[in-house]
Amino acid sequence: MSKKNKKPLRPKARRPRGFEDKSADVIRAEAKLIAAAFSVYDSHGFEPLQTPAFEYADVLGKFLPDEDRPNTGVFALRDDDEQWMSLRYDLTAPLARYVAENFDALAKPYRRYQAGSVYRNEKPGPGRFREFVQCDADSVGAPGAAADAEMIMLAADVMRAVGLKEGQYQVRVNNRKLLDGILESAGVSNTEEGAIQRLQVLRAIDKLDRLGSDGVEALLGEGREDESGDYTKGAGLAPSAIKSVLGFTTASSDDRGKTISNLEKLVGNSERGLSGCQELTDIDTILNSVGIGPDRVAFDTSIVRGLGYYTGPVFEVELLTDIKDRKGRPVQIGSIGGGGRYDDLVSRFRGQAVPATGFSFGVSRLLSALERLGALENKSRPPVFISVFDRSLLGEYFRMAEDIRAAGIRAEVYVGTGNITKQMKYADRRGAQIAIIMGEDEHARGEVTIKDLVLGAEMAKAISSNEEWKSSRPAQQSVAKDQMIKVIKSILEK
Repeated sequence: MSKKNKKPLRPKARRPRGFEDKSADVIRAEAKLIAAAFSVYDSHGFEPLQTPAFEYADVLGKFLPDEDRPNTGVFALRDDDEQWMSLRYDLTAPLARYVAENFDALAKPYRRYQAGSVYRNEKPGPGRFREFVQCDADSVGAPGAAADAEMIMLAADVMRAVGLKEGQYQVRVNNRKLLDGILESAGVSNTEEGAIQRLQVLRAIDKLDRLGSDGVEALLGEGREDESGDYTKGAGLAPSAIKSVLGFTTASSDDRGKTISNLEKLVGNSERGLSGCQELTDIDTILNSVGIGPDRVAFDTSIVRGLGYYTGPVFEVELLTDIKDRKGRPVQIGSIGGGGRYDDLVSRFRGQAVPATGFSFGVSRLLSALERLGALENKSRPPVFISVFDRSLLGEYFRMAEDIRAAGIRAEVYVGTGNITKQMKYADRRGAQIAIIMGEDEHARGEVTIKDLVLGAEMAKAISSNEEWKSSRPAQQSVAKDQMIKVIKSILEK
């Protein structure tokens, strides 16, 4: 009894969850957006840097246990020397490692920009991917508000460079030191217990839009019970401290100088708080000197996300214009970029203070916002399609393609198999606007046939019979070879 032939095992074509394939249009749009940002960074004297996708896990701040599975948050594996390596979580930690490793050789401040994929081992969901592209600029070794002001200017200039108009965006600036100073004046200690209170205060302020001042007041005090009956323990601040924190959230004004005056009253005699006010004053002076008003950059004390990570000024770029989806429903994009001062990251490696400040934006998020605003330019044109009517003329077809490309126009010679009908179907699927056909007779006369496929398709709708179509040959013309480029340009310019 013979054995039956077993079917070969074939893997199922499937994409890992949280990772996406990108089409040509998306790739081109992202590349253009990154190039616009890079042009801004380069004009300010920043230099490009590329770091590897993998770093040792302790470099990223993820100290992994000696187990088969590393902790969540990063994708990790063991190297051949049993050290844990992880795909980078962001672009900032690799920068800190690079600066620490090359500290003595680098001119400081070291100013770099970079774009690349980062990876998060987190549960994927709508709009949340495990791989996405970030675009960063950082200045390492630069203390003082001048470097922070430059980062804020970079953020505003990038938004303009990628196509946003004034009035469509605003950079909103806060300072970690201000809230620290207010809490210090209110008697919150610098102990571990005080650090927990600060974190609870940050989380409470971050819920201001959703809960209102009464809900935040409860979370700053004893706590609150929500509609479902769940109870959240509060930060336990005294009534006077709660009043100061709530005053902090409403200290912002359309006038940056007025905001600073309000904050100076709130921080009292706190040295750290007054230092934060002075930094905002210095930033305001620089912004005013280059003509950046509060319409583009505002001081906003409600910006608290990331304050636990940053050590000084912090900022976010917000869209000011309404965005709707295809069904006309409002879409909440949120922050499309941000940054600030982080003086503790490089010191992890060197044991000495190394000041740093930076700006970062997610390319996909910003691209999505620009697309919904209609701020993206038209998609790239498909190539001019050159059909292969006679394979003995292949060299001539490729020579024509070179001439078209030399004129700055994309061109493609058909390298597949099939007759002219199949080739035209291929051109249609490629979205080609122009097709060029040349047989032996045209070649002998020094001519080519140029078809405007888009116009031809429109004209064909009005033709009732196949015989009429064959006799009229809509949107098709024979021209001398030396006139080919001129005719192609005239079609594309219509």
